[in-house]
Amino acid sequence: MKTVIIGGVAGGASAAARLRRLDESAEIIILERGDYVSFANCGLPYYIGGVIADRKQLTLQTPESFKARFRIDVRVRHEAVKIDPDAKTITVANLTSGETYWESYDNLILSPGAEPIKPDIEGIDSDIVFTLRSIPDTVKIKEYMTKTQPKSAVVVGGGYIGVEMAENLKEAGLAVSIVELAGHLIAPLDFDMAADVHRYIKSKGIRLYLNNEVKAVKDHTVVLENGALPADLVILSVGVRPETFLAQDCGIRTNRRGSIIVDQSMKTNLPDIYAVGDAAETENFITKAPAFLPLAGPANKQGRIAADNIAGFPSAYTGTQGSAVLKLFDMTVAATGLNEKGAQAAGMDYDKVYLYFGSHASYYPGANPMSIKALWDKQTLKIIGVQIVGFDGVDKRMDVLAAAIRFGAKITDLCGLELCYAPPFGSAKDPVNMLGFAAENIVTGKVKQFFWHDVEKLPRDGSVTLLDVRTPAEVQRGKIDGFTPVPLDSLREHLAEIPKDRPVYVHCHSGLRSYIACRILTGNGYDCFNLAGGWRLYESVINERTVPEYICTECQ
Repeated sequence: MKTVIIGGVAGGASAAARLRRLDESAEIIILERGDYVSFANCGLPYYIGGVIADRKQLTLQTPESFKARFRIDVRVRHEAVKIDPDAKTITVANLTSGETYWESYDNLILSPGAEPIKPDIEGIDSDIVFTLRSIPDTVKIKEYMTKTQPKSAVVVGGGYIGVEMAENLKEAGLAVSIVELAGHLIAPLDFDMAADVHRYIKSKGIRLYLNNEVKAVKDHTVVLENGALPADLVILSVGVRPETFLAQDCGIRTNRRGSIIVDQSMKTNLPDIYAVGDAAETENFITKAPAFLPLAGPANKQGRIAADNIAGFPSAYTGTQGSAVLKLFDMTVAATGLNEKGAQAAGMDYDKVYLYFGSHASYYPGANPMSIKALWDKQTLKIIGVQIVGFDGVDKRMDVLAAAIRFGAKITDLCGLELCYAPPFGSAKDPVNMLGFAAENIVTGKVKQFFWHDVEKLPRDGSVTLLDVRTPAEVQRGKIDGFTPVPLDSLREHLAEIPKDRPVYVHCHSGLRSYIACRILTGNGYDCFNLAGGWRLYESVINERTVPEYICTECQ
């Protein structure tokens, strides 16, 4: 049995190694048009920033190591240029010798990946403009930086790779700006969670230009829809598109985006041809709708599943939920499942909760707060999405919550999880448990919520009561107009001053003390609503929405 794999990075390399482990007698060939196989795409920004000093560390396997350990024939600089599914052959171009030959197959796995999107604008092919997708891309950027010693850089696109590149270029000593067409960085986040990211990244000296578009690159200047920026180096990170022209040419079905349509076994519509990785259409695990989520973890799993099925071990890919984590200087940003935009697009009836909680026991030194937002389906109570922004312990909480989503947990199931506890690592009530407790209070009607986007719509005419239960010192640092300060610990003494014939809206710093205030008020016959996320979330979002972005007037 002979299997040919086109593309030797995440999905293709994973499929090849798995197939060998399952079938010692199989003939396995990898055709890779580039110079490298099985390299760490996700590590590329850190080589540019100098965190990874040796380029060889980015290469997980080589043709020689594949041959020695797995007896796999890896042919780099060999490009598949045509597939004949009827004859079950592939036309291959040897990019080193110029020779063209054909290769037969019994099974074929397509893992061509995706290519960076390059917008059609003036100057896009300038010698200061780069994309980052492969080791040769990385080498070009590194050599350019060494040769020209750039002082300023503009990163176009504020997704995961764009933000990582901005961090690493800043660490390398450049003045860095990010231009993003959308209203916030990191698309899997909602704006309210991205607001903290914006504030932090700007505190590190990186300038943000949101709701803005690059119109041209000329004379070491990036011309924006609104303004212009100096740039000795431009990194394009505006997304990728599936590289599937080879599949389309031979009759393999693709969707409108160009992704190869596969079933759960990773089979295409043509016999004995599979597709995996960034080129393959996946299914959103939560909505069951077709999805394009180009991530390394799913690509590796899909390669393994294709190999299982070729070797006669039935295996199915059950969808991608988009679990991802990002390091941003000392900050950690993580997301899994749907955000509000995704839930709304799917027509889901959902609810949400915010939590602001320490990474470990507050009495043990070094605890850092993290912001958590969770969404759940109101009908089933199943968790459908989580976002976390913080500085310590974010990844382990997100992994627990991503696993909970995968196994169909309800938001209230988080209350009963028994998680490891010691003061340096967590709290007796872990943030994951606290998320469940907070949601359970909402689900069971013990507390009613209002949100930051409701605050400005609340009447200030006395028809509702607005209370701020923070301390006087906190109120001095900032307040929401119209809210009367009544510290929580003296609330009971002021009940007689609060009318019972109208709703009461309460906030504190994070939502915890105002929840306690609502329980006091509810117990005394009031109709009370708690500001989810408290003053901390409200202030972060409102300031981020109103602070104008810096524009370099000298470049206009």
